[in-house]
Amino acid sequence: MIVIRLARGGRNKKPFYRVVVADKRFPRDGRFIERLGYYNPVFNLAGDQDLRLDIERIDYWLGQGAQTSARVKQLIKRHRKAQPVATAAAKAAPKTATKAAPKTAAKAAPKTAAKAAAKKPTAKAAAKKPAAKKK
Repeated sequence: MIVIRLARGGRNKKPFYRVVVADKRFPRDGRFIERLGYYNPVFNLAGDQDLRLDIERIDYWLGQGAQTSARVKQLIKRHRKAQPVATAAAKAAPKTATKAAPKTAAKAAPKTAAKAAAKKPTAKAAAKKPAAKKK
């Protein structure tokens, strides 16, 4: 079974967690499939917490049938609550394709000349090449 859980790092009394996708049989801090973010419960002396998650990848793995641990479920809920403006704006914004301006002949001419010059061997390069030996 695939699970989304925390893998502990850091040192004594200074924990740092990675949010990972792993097989349930793997050790807690061992092998994992993908890292989806991190959680630092002791970010600074003021007690602030630092949480970064890749919600798109979490949704992908949940769609694939992955289970979340209780703590990761709380962290995802907290992260979604803190980021409603960004996700709502992204969903509400219409997806429109923008076309790049067509290249003019003046802009394209120097580039094509440079490419052609790069393909041509120079006289020095031709002189340096040793003649192929026939057997």
